Amino acid sequence: MLQNRMRALESLNRLTRENQNEICAALHADLRKPSQESLLSEVAVTLEEIAVAKKNLQRWLKPKRMGTPLPLWPAKSRIYYEPLGLVLIIGPWNYPFQLLMAPLVGALAAGNRAVLKPSELTPNTSGLIARLIAKYFSPDEVRVVEGGIPETAELLNSKFDHIFFTGSTPVGRIVMRAASQNLTPVTLELGGKSPLIVSEDADLDLAARRIVWGKFYNAGQTCVAPDYLYVQESVEEALLERVKRETEAQFGVDPQRSLSLARIVNERHLQRLAKMIPADKIFCGGRVDASDLYVAPTVLRGVSWDDPVMQEEIFGPILPVLTYRDLDEVLGVIRSKPKPLAAYLFSNSKRVQQKFVNQISFGGGCINDVLVHLGSPHLPFGGVGESGMGRYHGRASFETFSHAKSVMYRYGFLDLAVRYAPYSDKSLQFMKRLFRI
Repeated sequence: MLQNRMRALESLNRLTRENQNEICAALHADLRKPSQESLLSEVAVTLEEIAVAKKNLQRWLKPKRMGTPLPLWPAKSRIYYEPLGLVLIIGPWNYPFQLLMAPLVGALAAGNRAVLKPSELTPNTSGLIARLIAKYFSPDEVRVVEGGIPETAELLNSKFDHIFFTGSTPVGRIVMRAASQNLTPVTLELGGKSPLIVSEDADLDLAARRIVWGKFYNAGQTCVAPDYLYVQESVEEALLERVKRETEAQFGVDPQRSLSLARIVNERHLQRLAKMIPADKIFCGGRVDASDLYVAPTVLRGVSWDDPVMQEEIFGPILPVLTYRDLDEVLGVIRSKPKPLAAYLFSNSKRVQQKFVNQISFGGGCINDVLVHLGSPHLPFGGVGESGMGRYHGRASFETFSHAKSVMYRYGFLDLAVRYAPYSDKSLQFMKRLFRI
C-alpha cells in the first residue's frame, strides 16, 4: 500500500520536474505568465507538496493512538486512515497547473484514484496536463477529462467519493448543489474580497514593495490577492507615493512592455475589470488595451463601499484604497462582510497584530507580507464561510482525501454484569458513579 502511493507520488514528481519548461511555455501561451512566476507558484509549490508528502507519508499512515475513557476499559482505541475511493478534482484557470496538481498530491498520498478536470479557459495548459497524465499514469489511476461546462456538468452528475473544487463562490454553490444529489462530500476552495490593512506604524517601504508584488502577481488573478486596502489616513499619502514608485520600479514606466506582468485570461474578464475603473478615482495606472488583454497595474483612491469595484471580488490588477482613523472601526467593517479567504496586515505593533488575529475571521493570511502563506505545505489552506470549506496542503491534504476510521479493541477479562439487562436500581447507581453523572 505504501509502496504504491510512493510510486504514484514519484510519478507526479517526475512529471513536474521533467516537463517544467513545457509547463512554463503553456502558462505563457494562456496567460502570458512570466517564467519566474510559473516556476515559483506553479512548479516549485507542486514539487514542495510532493516532497513533504513523500517524507511524511509513512508516519501519516500509521494508526493514530487515541485515549479511551476509564468506564470503557480494558480497551485500546485507534484511528486508521483509508482511501475514499474515486475523487474528482476541478481546477481553475488562474493557476491551472498548481491548483490541479497540489490537491492531486493529497489524493495520491491517501491512496485514491482521481479524475482531473482542468479549466477550458487555459487550453494550452489543459492539453499539456492531459498529455502528461496519460504518459506518467495508467488510466485506472489518474485520468483527465477536458472540455467546458457540458463536460463539467456530466462529471458532477456522476458518482464520486469526494469532489475537490477550486474556483468562484457562485460556481462553488453549483458544485455543492450537484454533489448533494449523490451525497458526495466536497472541498470548496473559493475566494472573496480579501482585506489588507496598513497601520501608521508599518514599514511603508517594505509594505509598498510587497503590496505591489502580491497584488499584481499574475496580473492580480490570484484567489488570495489583497482585494482592497485600508490605510490609516495619516500615512495614506506617503504609502501611495511609495506604491506608485514601486510599481514603476517593478514594471517600468510602461508596464505593458514589461515581461514581468501577465495578461488577463480573456476579453470577457477584461471588460468586467474595465467597468471597475472610474476615471475620476485613478491614482495611477488605469489603462486598458483589449487587443492585448492588458489592464495596467491600477490604484484607485477615494473609494467607498458603494463603488462597483467594491461589490465583488476583483480578480485583476486593480487596488482600491480606503482610509481609516480607528482600527476598531475598520475591523468592525471587515467583520460585517462575508468571511474572506485571506487577510493581511502591515504593522510592527504587537497590540495591533493581536487585534487583527483575534477580531476577524479569515481563511489564512500574513502579517507584514502577502500571498506567501499559500506556499507553505505546513500550513493548512482553505476558506471559511462563503470563502470555502475544507483544508489542504501537507497533512491536511492527506486527511481531506482519507476516511478516518475509528476502531476500539475490547478485551474480555473484565466484563461488568451491571452493563446488561435486567437493570436494577443498584446497577443504575453504579453506572451513575462510574460515569460521574
